[in-house]
Amino acid sequence: MLADKCSYLYNETRDLEKEWPDNKSLDIVCHGHSIPCGYMAGNITMPFAAYPHILHQKLAERFPHSVINIIVTAKGGENSLEGSLRFKEDVLCHRPGIITLDYGRNDMFLEKTQIEYSWRQMIEYALKAKCKILLITPAPDCGSIYYETGTKKTDDEAIAEIIRELAEYYEVGLADVKMAFDLKFGAGHCRSEYLASVNHPNKTGHEIIAGCLMEWFPFICM
Repeated sequence: MLADKCSYLYNETRDLEKEWPDNKSLDIVCHGHSIPCGYMAGNITMPFAAYPHILHQKLAERFPHSVINIIVTAKGGENSLEGSLRFKEDVLCHRPGIITLDYGRNDMFLEKTQIEYSWRQMIEYALKAKCKILLITPAPDCGSIYYETGTKKTDDEAIAEIIRELAEYYEVGLADVKMAFDLKFGAGHCRSEYLASVNHPNKTGHEIIAGCLMEWFPFICM
C-alpha cells in the first residue's frame, strides 16, 4: 500500500507548525546523484537553483517558526549501487528525520536486479534508523542518446516502476517526478523548457521536483 500524503509526515508537519519555545528542528538529507547537487550546463553546479534549496525555501516559508536543515549528500555521476555503499556513513550519521533518494537518472546504467537491491538496502537502513523516506522517480533527460551505445541497461519507465513498487511495498513516500513531467509533455510542453543540459534540469525543472516533495507537507490534512 502506498503511504498516504495526508498522514505519512503528519507528526513532522505538526511539529514544524509549533511556535517558540515549543518549536522543533528537522534535518532532511537529500541523497543521490548530480541532480540534487545542482549540476547545470557545462557541469557547473548551482546549488541555490536546485531542488534541495528550493525545498528548503518552501518549507521555511510554510513553517516560519521551525528550524529546518537541508543536507545534501549527493555525488555527481553516482548510481544507487554506489550510493548504497556509503549510505550508513554519509547519510545516517546526520540522524535525519527525512531522507530523499534520487538515483533514477543514473540507474539506467544498472541492471534491474541491481537497482532493486540497492534501493531496498537504503530503504531498509533508513527504516531501521526510524527515518521517513521520500523516493524520487527519474527526472527527464533530453530524450536523445548522449551516452555510449550499449551502456544503457534499464529504461526510465522500468526504473520508475521499480521505485513505485518499492514505495508501495515499504509504505514510504513517493515523489513521482517522472509522472509530473510526463503530464507536462503530454500537455504539449517541450523538454527544453525544463533542462539545463542533456541530463540535468534547469531551475524550472527543479521547481517541479521540489513541488512534488512539498505535496507531502499538505495544508488540507492538518
